[in-house]
Amino acid sequence: MSEKFDVIVVGAGPSGNAAAYTLARAGLSVLQLERGESPGTKNVQGAILYAHALEKIIPDFRDHAPLERHVVEQRMWLMDEAQACSGMTYRDEQFAQPPHYRYTIVRARFDRWFSEQVREAGATVINETTVTGLLKDKNGKVVGVQTERDGGEIRADAVILADGVNSLVAQRAGLREDIRAEHAALAVKEMLFLPRETIEQRFGIGEEQGVVIEIAGRITHGMVGTGFLYTNHDSLAIGIGCMLSDLRRQQLSPYQLLEGLKRHPSIRPLIEGAEMKEYAAHVIPEGGYKALPRLYGDGWMIVGDSAGFVNAVHREGSNLAMTSGRLAAETLIALKTRDKPFTASNLSAYKAALDGSFVMKDLKKYAEVPSFLHGNPHMLGTYPSLLNTAAREMLMVDGTDKRTKQRRIFAEVREKRSLLGLVGDSYRFWRAFK
Repeated sequence: MSEKFDVIVVGAGPSGNAAAYTLARAGLSVLQLERGESPGTKNVQGAILYAHALEKIIPDFRDHAPLERHVVEQRMWLMDEAQACSGMTYRDEQFAQPPHYRYTIVRARFDRWFSEQVREAGATVINETTVTGLLKDKNGKVVGVQTERDGGEIRADAVILADGVNSLVAQRAGLREDIRAEHAALAVKEMLFLPRETIEQRFGIGEEQGVVIEIAGRITHGMVGTGFLYTNHDSLAIGIGCMLSDLRRQQLSPYQLLEGLKRHPSIRPLIEGAEMKEYAAHVIPEGGYKALPRLYGDGWMIVGDSAGFVNAVHREGSNLAMTSGRLAAETLIALKTRDKPFTASNLSAYKAALDGSFVMKDLKKYAEVPSFLHGNPHMLGTYPSLLNTAAREMLMVDGTDKRTKQRRIFAEVREKRSLLGLVGDSYRFWRAFK
């Protein structure tokens, strides 16, 4: 392809689509390259969409986007082997009133729709094209990409890398290192199909309403990780993920963990009779703020999962991805308007915009959490177990007085975690999450 573009966007996930759409709407010439057969074919996420991030890009998206259910209830379950204690259940009927702020989506459908918006905005989108490297001039500035196609050099004034968690293009160009096992989670997910009426009855929700259940505890066998269960129109997305370093050490497969989650007495009735139609795995960057690579340079920027923009504490990813893609695009638009070159010094405005947004503020807030959880695995194992045991003890009416029950609970706490250990854990928890 001999034509030169203002910007090439590599990847067609939420961050790449957000960048390409914003650029094209502003009148820049944009080429978006996607290695999948179509946008969404390699994305396996049964996901949550946060309206605020997309509203900044496509204000009327609710009128035509393929949304599943708007979330009215959030549950947090702490699980033992056969017990579940609800750490928090929050339901708000205000969430049932439009405009809704959070939805469940099926990524394959949503990404295809988003890509259609990118095309309609004026960008050129080419699928089934793998970018094998970046083109640089004699001064090291990125001036385009190399693809696997014949005559595959394509020139541009800037390149936005949105090619996923491993970002092989950035790695090959020496712009970032391969993601480390302790900074990545491997998540597996199944799509379980049930009649719409059955889902609404089992979860106690009305038409179009949804429930999100986040799960932690012994289901991960002491490894750092969580599970989830989301309601779609006529399916449930169920999954579990753990850090790659923990999975290697324990030699457990994600499939084993998922099957254990599905067999749990609290989950089994919710998915009974469902037909499994999709199983997939996906790597998620969860190293947080301290694992972020360099985000820009001469002629290039990196966004979304490629940059590691995931808030693992709150299970947020798509909103960080779309916001980073939008901010990268807006940086280029502002420079183009002022006829400024896309040099590293000028592209530093992208980092400044990120620093002023919730993206970097939230990542900074939880910067210590990954190392805290790695150093204190009992937080997701011992404490959920103790909490469930305490709940069972106090709720079991068996003729034993409550003071005796309290003594039993405190004795087990002292056995599993000493008083000193409990105080130390509380302090470290406060330090990590403050």
